[in-house]
Amino acid sequence: MALSSALLQVMMDAVRKTARPMLRDFGEVAHLQVSRKGPGDFVTAADIKAEDTLFELLMKARPGYSFLGEERGLVQGTDKTHMWIVDPIDGTTNFMHAMPHFAITVGLQRTHPDGSAEIVACVTYNPVMNEMFWAEKGKGCYLNDGRIRLAGRKELADSLVATGLPFIGKTGHAQAIKDIHAVGQRVAGIRRLGAASLDFAWVAAGRYDAFFERGLQPWDVAAGILLVTEAGGLVTTIEQDGDPKMGKTIVAGNPEIQAKLRKVLQGA
Repeated sequence: MALSSALLQVMMDAVRKTARPMLRDFGEVAHLQVSRKGPGDFVTAADIKAEDTLFELLMKARPGYSFLGEERGLVQGTDKTHMWIVDPIDGTTNFMHAMPHFAITVGLQRTHPDGSAEIVACVTYNPVMNEMFWAEKGKGCYLNDGRIRLAGRKELADSLVATGLPFIGKTGHAQAIKDIHAVGQRVAGIRRLGAASLDFAWVAAGRYDAFFERGLQPWDVAAGILLVTEAGGLVTTIEQDGDPKMGKTIVAGNPEIQAKLRKVLQGA
């Protein structure tokens, strides 16, 4: 059985406590599908409630840390070297449609004296499936109590690749079609399930061989970067010199597949 640190226990306890009312809310969503009003306002309230719970629990455990959340933005703490990066419901559209593919995700970023920053601990939790993906810098990647590693495929033609697509109101639709056209001709299959945090986690677990997406945010990628790297993989931007922690454009996977996929996307 894997032993997690006290820090990870704080993170796991926080997401599990956040998940309890979220699961009750998720059970209500299916009933809202048939109402005239629809589930949109209900899910927005669930999202805000989840982030409020995470904020309260994480800040109580580590009072000085900064906090960056999708809903409230940046809350600057007295400790300038540590920041929680949180998405309370990644896969909100799935949640809204009663699809059990969404996650609570938390990454902890540490800034060093030279100004460089890295993700040092993370959890990504799918409460419906009760799958807790977690990692700590230098200690490997885990799913619940078992260690996980990337798949070992080396050819794009054998690979199953995940991606994301922009939804209504976002830019990048034309580029996304170009990407799928370029990648789809070279891989065994492409999947789009609608939760970037779980795409990263599934790459780490070997369910996908790689993941790419444009237009992401720091809270979409913080935990996933550490999960994939601790499982033996590589995460970069699609461009030559971007910072993957900033989101924007991401390609992740085992080093061989990742490099080949990145090259395809650079030409798309």
